[in-house]
Amino acid sequence: MTRQKVKLAYISDVTARKSTYKKRKKGIIKKVSELTILCGIPACAIIASPFEAKPEIWPDPEGAKKVIQKYLDASVIDESKNVNQESFLMQKIAKAQEQLKKLRQENQEKEKILSIFKYMQGEDLPTDVQELKQLNKLIQNSMKETKNKMDELNCESI
Repeated sequence: MTRQKVKLAYISDVTARKSTYKKRKKGIIKKVSELTILCGIPACAIIASPFEAKPEIWPDPEGAKKVIQKYLDASVIDESKNVNQESFLMQKIAKAQEQLKKLRQENQEKEKILSIFKYMQGEDLPTDVQELKQLNKLIQNSMKETKNKMDELNCESI
């Protein structure tokens, strides 16, 4: 005889609900017990019932207290490792701002290189001394890079 699929709905009949509760409670406790034995992990079950005054505690109240205390203590120790939402977002923002700063610098250098090409094609040079100094520095760096590359290629060919 095969099992039928159980409808997950509130059982309105009190006696049927009570018997189903007892069967399910027994199954849950069995599964928790199997989990602790097979996986070697501490576990406990606390099942409150509308039919009984005291909740069912597995394996026993002291064992459950030990398991709960162990995980409460572990969460305090690991709290320094945990990152809350605010600090996570602040880290992401700082990282994005750093990336934006780098991209702006790259963009500025590329704009200067583009302006150098325009000046080489006959466009008038800027009149601002600071801007001319920046262009001179960029040209000097480009010349150094070119010289280094030429020396490297000459060494390879020899």
